[in-house]
Amino acid sequence: MRNKNILYSFLSSLGVLIYVSGVAWFLSNGEKIFGKSQSMGMPVAFLLVFVLSAAITGSLVFGYPVWQYLDGKKKEALKALGWNLGFLAIFTILALVLIAI
Repeated sequence: MRNKNILYSFLSSLGVLIYVSGVAWFLSNGEKIFGKSQSMGMPVAFLLVFVLSAAITGSLVFGYPVWQYLDGKKKEALKALGWNLGFLAIFTILALVLIAI
């Protein structure tokens, strides 16, 4: 079970990294894709993407631990969440190091 938790946590954290990278690329190229906009549509679209991103990444981070917790595997759920947050911390540190280089 431990290896399954670690693998799932790594893959879900990697999914968050890939998703966030895609959204960051999309937002940094938004003006090239859609052109310059003076309407209220862009802030609304940005906030909708923000809320959708929170839901998707929240599902990736908390989905499996919550499922385990509700299934009565409370210790495993907390361990899975810890591994997930640990991998996210590692990916964050790596991203910051890449920015600093």
